[in-house]
Amino acid sequence: MTQPSRPQHHVLFVDTDNAGRSILAEALMCHWGAGRFRAFSAGTHPAGRLDPKCVSLLQQLGVPTAHLRSKNWTDFDQPNAPIMDFVFTVCDQAAQEAWPSWPGDPITAHWSLPDPQQATGSLATQMAAHREVFGMIERRVKILASLRLRSLRSTEIQAAVGAINGIATEPRITEAA
Repeated sequence: MTQPSRPQHHVLFVDTDNAGRSILAEALMCHWGAGRFRAFSAGTHPAGRLDPKCVSLLQQLGVPTAHLRSKNWTDFDQPNAPIMDFVFTVCDQAAQEAWPSWPGDPITAHWSLPDPQQATGSLATQMAAHREVFGMIERRVKILASLRLRSLRSTEIQAAVGAINGIATEPRITEAA
């Protein structure tokens, strides 16, 4: 990856329907990476709507949602589309799809995350599943946002980005009270 001349790194998060996980990732990257990252999301087969539980959760936590909408990933391989520095799949199914040839040759990685929209049971149980996935994404986004990208070579960036999923998945150690 060549370092962009723009002040922000462009990041695209992709899942199948662009209604839940990728939307959470876009919103959280905009929130935690503000000024350094500009985030986008898309789906391989977009639903054309957002998961209302994801939107509600983001709003409850004070994360802006007005700019969020379901989009097709082909919107980002067009000549007038923003050039991506990073493309992350957040859905195992989307990771198996044949990817477009992204302009700019972005660094890519896969963040395997469960789909909170598949949660069943009471509303409380479903919202707990959404909060859990929110936390998984937030840990990954915070790690990405903390990287000193301008001081790293492209191979170091690729290695760091590739390690984020594993680092964020490791159990967190908490001190006993």
